Amino acid sequence: MVKQTKNQQVRAKLDREKLYTVDEALATLREHKSNFDETVEVALNLGVDPRHADQMVRGMVSLPSGTGKDVKVAVFARGDNAEKALAAGADKVGAEDLLEDMQNGNLDYDRVIATPDMMGVVGRLGKVLGPKGLMPNPKLGTVTPNVEQAVKDAKAGQVEFRVEKQGIIHSGLGKLSFSDDAIKANFKALTDAVVKAKPSGAKGKYVRKVTLTSSMGPGLKLDLAEVEGA
Repeated sequence: MVKQTKNQQVRAKLDREKLYTVDEALATLREHKSNFDETVEVALNLGVDPRHADQMVRGMVSLPSGTGKDVKVAVFARGDNAEKALAAGADKVGAEDLLEDMQNGNLDYDRVIATPDMMGVVGRLGKVLGPKGLMPNPKLGTVTPNVEQAVKDAKAGQVEFRVEKQGIIHSGLGKLSFSDDAIKANFKALTDAVVKAKPSGAKGKYVRKVTLTSSMGPGLKLDLAEVEGA
């Protein structure tokens, strides 16, 4: 007989059809937590087909409780803007030198920001940054003359959400060591932003399923009543 892992044993005991409130889900995840500070994650299954431009769901949202993660930020800027980005906490700031560094494979960043005048340089990195979702985009506020604020927002817990091919949005909501209120505040901010970003081409039920989990924990289905406007 194959011995089940601890995670498999936990999953086997849970009612897979139960719909949890956020409070109940967090209590269950804490009950079965691992021996490290796990990340709490949410998955939203949406009624969209992102292969169609009018059904793409993408945006930025500031999580009020932060992410519990050290966000690495690279900034393409020159002169005063470069100095402001460094003062705001950017991990790497540059122009052609940063371009060359990234072309050599140094891409260990969570966010790439650029001033508008640097897009001629950044554009040459499209095939490198694009697949990683790091290409600066004015619609997301990552191409901006105010790099100082953009860096501060990224460091403070601003996250990008983007629907995947299967119509699912995944996002972290902080650490399991956060208080329930802190995680719930992040959950509300994210889900409100996703609902607000409902595309014009979406037909029928928009938010179809929401699942809360942790790094090593079970996936728990939430009652859709927990998502306002779903």
